[in-house]
Amino acid sequence: MKNAKLKMGMIGGGPGSFIGAIHRIAANIDGAIELVCGAFSSDPEKSKQAGQALHLQPQRIYTSYADMIRQEARLPREERMDFVSIVTPNHVHFEPAKMALEAGFHVVLDKPMTLSLSEAHELKKIIDRSGLHFCLTHTYTGYPMVKQARQMVHSGMFGAIRKVWVEYPQGWLSTPLETEDNKQASWRTDPAKSGKGGAMGDIGTHAFNLAEYVSGLQLSQLCADLNQVVAGRQLDDDGAMLLRFSNGASGVLMATQVAAGEENNVKVRVYGEKGGLEWKQEDANSLLVKWLDKPTELYRAGTGYLGSHASHNSRTPAGHPEGYLEAFANHYRNFALCVQARKAGQEPQAEWLDFPGADDGLRGMAFIETAVKSSQSPEKWTPFLL
Repeated sequence: MKNAKLKMGMIGGGPGSFIGAIHRIAANIDGAIELVCGAFSSDPEKSKQAGQALHLQPQRIYTSYADMIRQEARLPREERMDFVSIVTPNHVHFEPAKMALEAGFHVVLDKPMTLSLSEAHELKKIIDRSGLHFCLTHTYTGYPMVKQARQMVHSGMFGAIRKVWVEYPQGWLSTPLETEDNKQASWRTDPAKSGKGGAMGDIGTHAFNLAEYVSGLQLSQLCADLNQVVAGRQLDDDGAMLLRFSNGASGVLMATQVAAGEENNVKVRVYGEKGGLEWKQEDANSLLVKWLDKPTELYRAGTGYLGSHASHNSRTPAGHPEGYLEAFANHYRNFALCVQARKAGQEPQAEWLDFPGADDGLRGMAFIETAVKSSQSPEKWTPFLL
């Protein structure tokens, strides 16, 4: 395989964006990707400032994403970007992703996939037609011990899965920050920019993705109760729901942004006939494995007894914590390995293909809209329909 860095362009991630910096750090961790161009803001001056701060060539700091995609496509193949990373608010996901794919560029996109389910369906068709690689950054499935949990469940060692609990508590929106010129709060609580879901669109989708990823099951029905706790807020900031999965297993999902004092302690528990497991982000290097007839076992990241997917996505020896940035970086590295394999005419390894894609994005958007529909319905169960 040709040993050359992939060239990345970025849309969004300028002044006031926290997630743009996270993406840039994650892309850079393994030394396989280089940021070469960007359209960092809808404000041309802010885009210029961001590009200069990142030491990009002046001619490759663009004033709009459309200009960037058109100009990059005209460059010689060995000079142009290989893929684009889109780190904008939800309402600016579909159009730049569509344009980039149709111009022949691979895409990394921050979640959720689009503003609406209808947009997600259209983008999925474009991705499928293009044959290009597409990564949706559902961060938490990038953790080594989450991948270990998935492999253990999928091996059948717990028997048929019966129960799934997943939760994502935050407290940062316990007050009306959107009225205080807080950029992150403002767009996330605005239906025109966030879509139909507030907390469910922002963090509920992460919890849903984690539940399906680890359990290997697909949601078939849900019964949701979404709330707007802070007075005057237009979108849900809190919610919980009962889940039914494809094999008849039941589950519970909770996502809230008004749990005062909570940070980002995402947690998933999956139970089968013979035992189960538990993982939480606040102790991300540990995986608890529980049994009916013997003591609970503690699996640790970086150890020699882990499966191939966990080992492939670990960088440090046991006892040296890896966290959010490394989990993010695992998606970028696996995506990059697949793009490099494609360029070299080689087949990617199974471990490289283990990153969220278009199907996850489509299911995430269906989750948001089904949860909202269920919460507004007098019926107990709402079918999960794509």
